[in-house]
Amino acid sequence: MKKTIRVMAIYASLALPLAFANTTELKAQTPTPAPAQGDCTPENKSAWYTEFRSTFKTDQNKAYDLAKKYLACPAEPGEESIRNYLQNTFVAVIDKARRAPKVTELVYDKRDYPKAFELRRQILAEDPNNVKVLMDLAYAGAANSKVDTYSAESLGYAKKAIQLIESGTAPDAWVPYANKEDALGYLNNAVGVLTLPKAPAEALPYLLKAAQLEGKLKKQPFVYGLIGDAYQTGPYDKLFSEYQTKYAGKDETPESKLALENVNQVIDRMIDAYARAVSLSGSDAANQASKKAWMETLTTWYKYRHNQSDAGLTDLIAQVMSKPLPPEPTPLTTLPTPATSSTPTPSSTSTTTPTAAPAMNKTTTTNATTTATTTAKPAATNTETTAVKPKVRNNHGRP
Repeated sequence: MKKTIRVMAIYASLALPLAFANTTELKAQTPTPAPAQGDCTPENKSAWYTEFRSTFKTDQNKAYDLAKKYLACPAEPGEESIRNYLQNTFVAVIDKARRAPKVTELVYDKRDYPKAFELRRQILAEDPNNVKVLMDLAYAGAANSKVDTYSAESLGYAKKAIQLIESGTAPDAWVPYANKEDALGYLNNAVGVLTLPKAPAEALPYLLKAAQLEGKLKKQPFVYGLIGDAYQTGPYDKLFSEYQTKYAGKDETPESKLALENVNQVIDRMIDAYARAVSLSGSDAANQASKKAWMETLTTWYKYRHNQSDAGLTDLIAQVMSKPLPPEPTPLTTLPTPATSSTPTPSSTSTTTPTAAPAMNKTTTTNATTTATTTAKPAATNTETTAVKPKVRNNHGRP
């Protein structure tokens, strides 16, 4: 089985809740041109400073240009106090105030991520807890996760921003996010996206949190597709590897049945996640390629858990979003009590050793692309616990 997780393309394609534009009065402007030769007369400088004093409280952008023009002229004796005031009390303060909004503009408007990361050094050196800049850089790293240059750094920024926000820190404005919940959803998703290729089990709690928070991501199908992928390449692969090591080719025992039940409850979470991805994809043309892949994966696992029948699958897809998102399963320590039923139905969930059980896939990850190879398994017999993974193709494109 070859499995490709196109994290960067999916994440970067997601439109933000609000278009970024004019988020601050001090948005960076075109650099102030230096005065022409001969303009730096005492009369002109006096006029610029007088106009500066009359505008710095009402039009800071204009006052900034006047101050920069004055400071660009050669220093003259007797100007020390004026120049010190203009440079250190006004221009330096405005420059500092403009740097953070410039990062926001570079990330969401221009999508110039390298320049945003270049600018962050000075900002975070002055203010390491600048939650707005941490949020912006977390998004930039996740949106550009195909390039591993900033992944580790962005992951740290995302986790720190989550910690600060949950402890009560807030930016001056949540823009371009709708509110605190929306921002936390994107931050948790960023951690999940950046962690998923190399540590899917660690990514899973963050992806689940992103889907639970009341923000835009709660209704985005790709979030649930990533949750399904994280379950499959994380807990599922680990549990089935253990199952194969201990029980493959041996007689069925209560212990092997319990191990298989733990594998199956992870598969049930995968089914739930992929069903949500399919349900939310709807008829949106942009989601159809991913929807097809998710549906193929969902159908394969659903039929494996329902005696090779897809009866009830359509109803599951139609109803799944009306139910709470299930948490990660708690490991079972005893076999569940079988449901009493006189006549099994095609949709009954298998709880005993099936003729085709899920198999382990060995995963190797490079950047945001994960490929998995499945080894051949022995055929099932009536006396041995064997396993052959359903052939699943997860090649998720842009939603």
